[in-house]
Amino acid sequence: MRAIETIKNIWKIEDLRNRIITTLVLVGIYRFGTYVVLPGIDPKSLTALHEQTRGGLLALLDMFAGGAFSNASIFALGIMPYISASIVMQLLAIAIPSFQKLQREGESGRRKINQWTRYLTVAILLLQGPTYLVNLNVQLRAVGAAMPSGLWFTLSSTIILAAGSMFVLWLGERITDKGIGNGISFIILVGIIARLPHSLFQEFISRTSEKTGGLVMFLFEMLVLLLVIAGAILLVQGTRKVPVQYAKRIVGNKQYGGARQYIPLKVNAANVMPIIFAQAIMFIPISIVGFSNTGNTSNFWAAFMDNTGFWYNFVFAVLIILFTYFYTAITINPTQMADDLKRNNGFIPGVKPGKATKDYLDAIMDRITLPGAFFLALVAIMPAFARIAGVSMEFSQFFGGTSLLILVGVVLDTLQQVESHLLMRHYDGLLKSGRIKGRSGSVAAY
Repeated sequence: MRAIETIKNIWKIEDLRNRIITTLVLVGIYRFGTYVVLPGIDPKSLTALHEQTRGGLLALLDMFAGGAFSNASIFALGIMPYISASIVMQLLAIAIPSFQKLQREGESGRRKINQWTRYLTVAILLLQGPTYLVNLNVQLRAVGAAMPSGLWFTLSSTIILAAGSMFVLWLGERITDKGIGNGISFIILVGIIARLPHSLFQEFISRTSEKTGGLVMFLFEMLVLLLVIAGAILLVQGTRKVPVQYAKRIVGNKQYGGARQYIPLKVNAANVMPIIFAQAIMFIPISIVGFSNTGNTSNFWAAFMDNTGFWYNFVFAVLIILFTYFYTAITINPTQMADDLKRNNGFIPGVKPGKATKDYLDAIMDRITLPGAFFLALVAIMPAFARIAGVSMEFSQFFGGTSLLILVGVVLDTLQQVESHLLMRHYDGLLKSGRIKGRSGSVAAY
């Protein structure tokens, strides 16, 4: 069989074999740490915290943390603070000229930005740590348990949580350097996949043991899930190729240029960032109600707290479309692309260099971003449709949203890297139909 032959080829390549083994060891360390509970916390009293993280934004955070959030683990804050810091630094690099200058300095500038990103991550962790402990105390009291009191416990637990999150970041970097690559994204992928077997088994038991459609309904769910995954793959890989012709130059006896190349413009250049931004905004009503002292919730706020309701998903989809255009506009610069083409004696056939090229690229980006934004919004609200159709809350999260796009994107990137190792050693690729396309050219790994 071709699959067995491919596995044998992978195992023959010593460098690739060592990288895969290293990745598995580091992932094993990470998974072990997600079950190490904070000192002073009784694991048996975390039932309320488990219930709290079954739905909403906290379920997403717990999924990205591989279940460490609901386990009150030393890795409870996970990798999300680093991602938040990275997003802030990306926005600062667009808005502040000094950061733009650092980006243009090459490797030295990148090292400085990474160092500041880590400092910002530590600052976020020191703020999120006490917040997490306050929420944990509330959930423990709900089941009649108590958390150790005193300043020393809060201080030591905050330091442990911050150190745990930075250790997860270190593991991700080691996976990038010594493992299969895409370390940060791979850590998130492991957290998402860790929940899949239990959620799938629970959904199967629910369908077959209750009068909710039986095995036929379960198989129909699997078919729909496969169709959604196929759509997510198209969304991740979709590009529009713009032909570029380079003028011929003769220097001495040699000819340069004259070849036709292509600019691959991504249909979803913003990746999952619009969903992350939109979810952060949609979490505001829940935060306002949570911090208010009143027990009654008005109909207005209640509509935005129901993630299966019409108004929640309508506003959520609109925000995703708007943020898709916004993030694409600040990350894709047609003016710079047009200037680079002109500087290198390149031009788009039938389009004048300079402003006309910039306008042409702008128009193409507008056309391909619109269907990409609508499809991204549809993928994001698919879990709500799954919930309405009777799919369990935990399993419905795999029908769309950030988790599905990250899962698809990271799997494609990993397979692409494995395939590049095979082709470099003159082995066959993973597919007969052609090479695997990952998220090359995407602005963010997550």
